Amino acid sequence: MSGGHGSSMSGDRPADLHYLKQLALAAEANRFESVLIPTGLWCEDAWLTAALLTESTQSLKFLVALRPGLVSPLLSAQMASTLQWQSGGRVLLNVVTGGESSEQRAYGDDLTKDQRYARCGEFLDITRKLWTSTEPVTVRGRYVGAEEAVLARRPDPAPPIFFGGSSPAAGDVAAEHADTYLTWGEPPAQVAKKIEWIRSLAAARGRELSYGIRLHVISRDTSEQAWAEANRLLGNLDPAAVRSAQENLARSESEGQRLMRELHGGGNAFDEAADARSLQVYPGLWTGVGLVRGGAGTALVGSHDEVADLIAEYAALGLDHFILSGYPHLEEAYHFGEGVRPRLAARGLLSADGAPSEPVRGAFLPNLAPTS
Repeated sequence: MSGGHGSSMSGDRPADLHYLKQLALAAEANRFESVLIPTGLWCEDAWLTAALLTESTQSLKFLVALRPGLVSPLLSAQMASTLQWQSGGRVLLNVVTGGESSEQRAYGDDLTKDQRYARCGEFLDITRKLWTSTEPVTVRGRYVGAEEAVLARRPDPAPPIFFGGSSPAAGDVAAEHADTYLTWGEPPAQVAKKIEWIRSLAAARGRELSYGIRLHVISRDTSEQAWAEANRLLGNLDPAAVRSAQENLARSESEGQRLMRELHGGGNAFDEAADARSLQVYPGLWTGVGLVRGGAGTALVGSHDEVADLIAEYAALGLDHFILSGYPHLEEAYHFGEGVRPRLAARGLLSADGAPSEPVRGAFLPNLAPTS
């Protein structure tokens, strides 16, 4: 498992370039449109990783973590433009404002959470201007600015902006600047409320966004096999490690992390002798991952048909983008690609050749233009 939001974890396989290439090629072979490359003290640099992997792939896109404030808006705009050009238009950007002050201070950033969101809005405003303006850009914000800044090459197309966050400050920035709003995998009713919240904020600004969800997945030929795998993962957890992780995550400043912890009661629902199904918070939605992992802590668990049905249920809420991962990533890419994708196509969510139809069209399910 990988860490997130204050949790530091490692897997049995070193994430060296050889293995990362295998993952990228597996994603491409299974016709995922893009892969998420995270950021944080627990992982490698997202931009360098994306640049290295573009050489091994042809069509796969990369959703790269962008951290406003750690570098200047102009430098970030240049980096995105360069990678977009050299990769042939395969860059998407996931804005990470910074949920933990302790981690931000490690990077030399002393702003409070609310100040970071205010800076993020200024940063994205300047970045957009740099990508679209034919004239030099001069902006003097409270936290960031630019004077007579210009790009020698503007990205074509401009990378779409993905943005997540559950606090009021995050909602305002998303509504003003994001192309796609992302949520972690809460039960459908909670996701529906969150989508409506952001949609109303965006509408007040005359904007429309698309929506996505971040989930893990355990999909097998039968439901029994999938839950057996969930039980295997649960059985590998040390109660002391669960307690330590939850104590750490309880200190998180992230509203989304608080919501994730609420789903499993801050680890109080964990019983190493219990069946994994006891950690369901909705049929097929399992909170076991969040016992030891920060960030997205829920997984879709079930047969390929059951997982496809649950994706269809989320899609009906208005979700277009599904960001999925599994343990191990390599094997789960094939379980999903060979097991779930055909079922999504049969439900009309993906056409047989991989071109999507409404409502699922997203960064992690191919978004190919239909042929005439």
